[in-house]
Amino acid sequence: MSSDAKRGRFIAFEGGEGTGKSTQSALLAKALQDRRLEVETTREPGGTAGAEAIRKLLLHPPGKGWNAQSEALLFAAARADHVARLIVPALDAGRWVVCDRFVDSSRAYQGGAGGLGDDAIQALHAFGSHGMRPDLTILLEVDEARLAERLSARDGGQSDAIGGRSAAYHRKVAESFRSLADADPKHFAIVDGMGDPAEVHARIMTAITPLIEGTDA
Repeated sequence: MSSDAKRGRFIAFEGGEGTGKSTQSALLAKALQDRRLEVETTREPGGTAGAEAIRKLLLHPPGKGWNAQSEALLFAAARADHVARLIVPALDAGRWVVCDRFVDSSRAYQGGAGGLGDDAIQALHAFGSHGMRPDLTILLEVDEARLAERLSARDGGQSDAIGGRSAAYHRKVAESFRSLADADPKHFAIVDGMGDPAEVHARIMTAITPLIEGTDA
């Protein structure tokens, strides 16, 4: 694209397990389409054939599973393929991309809760995906007790390798997400994920209004 005004916009949803990211991603995509915008919905890890293959390895690992370093490398590899083959081409074509998780999940899970530190995750992201950032990251936050109810209803006691980790681990993830958002208010919108989906969606639409108005200008 010769003009940045024609470039699409990239919105990522972040938050811990059960915060409603998938539901809200779908609602936002529909709202943008209703504004006659072309929208690509995707997820991480995943979004391309290669990244989806890595997703299976991450969520249902062979043997005893991955250590933190291996996990971070696999996420970075999946993201590199996702960015190169789906996200960048969509944005260059003028489409909006709505993604369920992006690099801040690696920063919160592997970097924060996993103890690898932010510098290691950022270095992997710089190498694999040229440090790409969303135009806006929406962080959904939900009360811990309510999250437990949602996860029980969603998973029926059968979680994947990451979702099934301890409450202490997921508490650390939530704390890491909040620290990232507080440190970068320009690129994060913290949204209360409590309430019914329509209520949460309304809050999200308020948060992204400046981004939509910016493309209309």
